Amino acid sequence: MSEKKQILLVDDEPGIRTTLSISLMDMGYEVETAESGERALEMFDAENPPIVLTDIKMPGIDGIELLRKIKGLNPDAEVIMISGHGDMELAIESLKNEATDFITKPIRDDVLEIAPTRANDRIAMRRRLREYTENLEEMVREKSEKLVAAERLLALDQAVEGLSSAIWGLAGEIDGDLKYFNELPCFVSLHSRDLKVLAVNELYRDRLGNRVGADSWTAYVGAANQPGRCPVGRTFETGQGQRSEETIRRSDDGGDVKTPVIVHTAPIRDTDDRVALVIEIAADVTQFNRLQEELRTIRRKYRLLFDEVPCYISVQDRHLKVTETNRRFKEDFGGGQGEFCYNIYKGRTDPCVDCPVMDTFSDGKSHSKEAVVRSRDGEQINVLIWTAPLRNAADEVTHVMEMSTNITQLHKLRDQLSDLGLLIGSISHGIKGMLTGLDGGVYLLNRGFAKDDREMIEEGWDTVKLVIERIRAMILDILYYAKERDLKWERVDVLSFVSDVAETFAPKIGEADIRFQTDFDDSLGEFEIDPGVVRSALISILENAMEACVEDNEKESHAIRFSVHPDDGDIVFTIADDGVGMDKETLDSLFTLFFSMKGQKGTGLGLFVSKKIINQHGGAIHVSSEPGEGTTFTIRMPKKLPESVKGS
Repeated sequence: MSEKKQILLVDDEPGIRTTLSISLMDMGYEVETAESGERALEMFDAENPPIVLTDIKMPGIDGIELLRKIKGLNPDAEVIMISGHGDMELAIESLKNEATDFITKPIRDDVLEIAPTRANDRIAMRRRLREYTENLEEMVREKSEKLVAAERLLALDQAVEGLSSAIWGLAGEIDGDLKYFNELPCFVSLHSRDLKVLAVNELYRDRLGNRVGADSWTAYVGAANQPGRCPVGRTFETGQGQRSEETIRRSDDGGDVKTPVIVHTAPIRDTDDRVALVIEIAADVTQFNRLQEELRTIRRKYRLLFDEVPCYISVQDRHLKVTETNRRFKEDFGGGQGEFCYNIYKGRTDPCVDCPVMDTFSDGKSHSKEAVVRSRDGEQINVLIWTAPLRNAADEVTHVMEMSTNITQLHKLRDQLSDLGLLIGSISHGIKGMLTGLDGGVYLLNRGFAKDDREMIEEGWDTVKLVIERIRAMILDILYYAKERDLKWERVDVLSFVSDVAETFAPKIGEADIRFQTDFDDSLGEFEIDPGVVRSALISILENAMEACVEDNEKESHAIRFSVHPDDGDIVFTIADDGVGMDKETLDSLFTLFFSMKGQKGTGLGLFVSKKIINQHGGAIHVSSEPGEGTTFTIRMPKKLPESVKGS
């Protein structure tokens, strides 16, 4: 039976609650609404809905505090955050607190449908994992019961020796009926030295007939149907108990029926230590063989299920040593048997903190946890772990089964959503600033035309051109971030290309009163590039150098040096400035997506995209810098484009 598609909607604005409720109900959800974080906590505690959709900014308990409290009550609850314009930092903070997803206002129906669908997928995945756990536990329990039953049957020969002395004390009271053994599910008989049956138990009489007084060997078929070769005869001859597999003949409605048995005999000695009697116990192995075959079948099914379950399964002992693994575990982590789980997963020498396997050994209950592990190839894998105790016949937890589902793709999706949110916020701020600049330029143009002031018209037009160039650069950056495009490469004369880049950049740096020095080798030759995108990458790095000089107020003058020279089949570009420089932390984050040193002026895409362009051409960027000493970018690109990226 499928679980109810239930959602708790939390928002302090009645109109939004009404609109979203209608949309969600149209999508098939049962919707409960709360007007505040306080009311939402009361309803969650009472009804425990699987999905919560909440606004971030609310009076009283806000969305992030509500998220923390809900996760404290039920870590498996899926919480989707709603953020308004300018709320990106709060949205990212909510993701760090294990929010499932976030969506921004105004909310479109298609976006509203995607987030709960992902949440339901996560819920369904956990439910299937629990079902796998329960099924495997049941199979292990049944297997254990079968093994115990088989062990009891095979333990008869150990019990017979212990019974022999007691039988001797009872021998004087025997009158042909071993009533003391009527409860045993075996054929029990007592024999004299002249190989005669003295007494039998009730099961023997019912199945084999009342053979009291008959010869001891007459019940057997084959070689044992001879006086000296029957189990009782061999016991009198050797004075030692016997164990053998024989066939006996029993009467049935359809005639004689041959039944295989396991026979145990034990000598009963008199006070002079002579063998006076022999007790014989025969167990029907037909049922035992059937149980063995069932056990083999169950083992095959268990192994098949164990290997084909779409998750990683391992069995661990109390020392956290892996004793058994399934096929998928072996493929991604290696064999593992005899190794410690924390060494396999993380290369550690001691157990992990908050280990769910240790928790299961401690309290005998199942536990779940999300973790990051390492495959044998060094790949990091996000997993959802679920543990189950394995118990022995005394109900003691001897091993723990650990099942882990690969949820790396879910984490990547969450990271992509986080990046998308940051991109939207960054672009929003960038566009807002550009529109403000464009308004200023248009204002100057209008005023200049009204006053017939040519200087004001030129100033306004320069402002408009600057903003248009920034918008163009932003659009190109967004396109490169959003989609990996094929290079439109061609063979280009290096000297002509870099001269064009320098001529394009020179007017910008001239306005900033910064010296621009170029040094281009005359023997550069040609190289294979997509000239449009490489030009954009170099301009972005040059602009970064210019900004570093503009921000430096400690020096009276600044200079940027742009040099290009060939080096062993590569073209090496060097862009060096004497600006503010960077500390190690900034240097490490320089090419990180959305990292910007320009504050509101930058989108954090420029250098990220520039590095992506250089790498796509088979090149590399190295940056060296010291605070107050300036920065040097060294870009190395091959003259011949790698065949793998040339396209068709």
